[in-house]
Amino acid sequence: MPSKTAKAPRPEPRDTKAMRSIAIVAFPGVTLLDISGPAQVFAELEAIELPGPGYSLSYLSTSGGLVPTDVGMMIDTAPIDSLAPAEVDTLVIPGGPGIWKIRNDAKLMNWIAEALPKARRIASVCLGAFALAWTGILDGKRAATHWRYCPRLQDSFPNIRVEPNAIFVKDGRVWSSAGVSAGIDLALAMIEEDFGHTTALDVARRLVVFLKRPGGQSQFSTVLAAQASDVEGRFSALHAWIIENITDDLKVETLAEKAGMTPRTFARTYVSRTGMTPASGVEALRVETARLLLESRQIGGVVEVAKRAGFGDDERMRRAFLRHLGVSPTEYRNRFSGS
Repeated sequence: MPSKTAKAPRPEPRDTKAMRSIAIVAFPGVTLLDISGPAQVFAELEAIELPGPGYSLSYLSTSGGLVPTDVGMMIDTAPIDSLAPAEVDTLVIPGGPGIWKIRNDAKLMNWIAEALPKARRIASVCLGAFALAWTGILDGKRAATHWRYCPRLQDSFPNIRVEPNAIFVKDGRVWSSAGVSAGIDLALAMIEEDFGHTTALDVARRLVVFLKRPGGQSQFSTVLAAQASDVEGRFSALHAWIIENITDDLKVETLAEKAGMTPRTFARTYVSRTGMTPASGVEALRVETARLLLESRQIGGVVEVAKRAGFGDDERMRRAFLRHLGVSPTEYRNRFSGS
């Protein structure tokens, strides 16, 4: 019988020749979490017994050596010419404030362009979508990036169908994710594609993260969106009051009285501050409330969730979900729980 201090046996070394090569590109000013998030997810497979070959990770930069990240930490990399483009199974391009300079790095961009048609799978994290866009591989495809840069990506590349609310998008063999931590969601989805739901769930549990936020889930909550638009916080207290009284009849007159304005002034001011009409704001907060109830699974049925979120009936809630999230409440619950 092993002692209490005995360490768990390490898995047997795997045949690296049979492993799938994941190449993660690095450059000065890369966002650390854009690299470390997916890398940690992929690396967790080392501790799991897999039905087939696992992953071999490579961190590549133009000349190799230490590359500074956006937070000052260094990443030790190999030069890009140490790995032939034909050997790459999955190419991952992260983002970061340094992404704009790599367009002028001919050696790096040429290597990426050569690897794109040969790799089984291509992915970008956050602003890495711009690097893919420069190559043309996103033309005619759906794509995601950090929500702040979605308008810029769409305006610069009108042939790309940018999905501003997506956590990640898979369009054929090309994947793209939203900002920073969304790269973890993307990497988990890749593991699920390669090794199945059970293995991906095991990795998620080891990292204490959800499996899985659905790819179509909004990048940030409705409450956060309203707060971001209302920069002066004029309606913060009102939004809190709405959430606390979400099942009430929240008509404009009621909200205006709570805000200390006439209905006409309130409606005009609310739109200018938040970008939404009062009715849209209430509906959005009800969707947010329903989302949390669906995710928690503390409420059994969709009909009961609709009542508790102030929709009154499930059909009204279904239409609101389709408007705001693009999925029905039932689909949202099933996709979020990974069932």
